[in-house]
Amino acid sequence: MHFLGEFLGYLAGISTAVCFLPQTIKTIKTKDVGGLSFWSYLIYNIGILSWILYGVYLGSLQMMLFNAISLVFAGTILFMIVSGKKNKVNK
Repeated sequence: MHFLGEFLGYLAGISTAVCFLPQTIKTIKTKDVGGLSFWSYLIYNIGILSWILYGVYLGSLQMMLFNAISLVFAGTILFMIVSGKKNKVNK
């Protein structure tokens, strides 16, 4: 039973961590952030960072690792949204 719990934890972590990978790849390729919400990505990134810090508090490697992966993908998109907005203002 312990194995099943660990397996589900890893499956959930990997699924959550890579769920933003397709959007990140598409955003990098197209550089189109017009339909993406700054506020949604900002709040999501704050939430992920909070989960990482909570993982540090608990000493949970799974929580820290998978949320760090999520933060890289969602943070990249947030950075591109902010950069895209600045570029539109400067044009």
